[in-house]
Amino acid sequence: MKIFEAIMLLCFGAAWPFSIGRSLKSKTTGGKSPLFLGIILLGYLSGIIHKVLYARNWVVWLYILNALMVSVDLGLWFRNRSLERGSE
Repeated sequence: MKIFEAIMLLCFGAAWPFSIGRSLKSKTTGGKSPLFLGIILLGYLSGIIHKVLYARNWVVWLYILNALMVSVDLGLWFRNRSLERGSE
């Protein structure tokens, strides 16, 4: 079953580099929600905790990678919001 979990995480994870790239290039918060990103991050952190406590296997690294990418995107949202406020 872990192969299907890994496929799901790889598919979700494939989107984050594009989202991060868009945040870097646009320097705006448009189309992004910090609440949504926070909920996604909470989900990945819950997956990490579950893997560490109950189901140790290599898939935990995919959760960690995805959580890191979401964290970067969330950090960029706050940076971009600061840039937007500075230009007003």
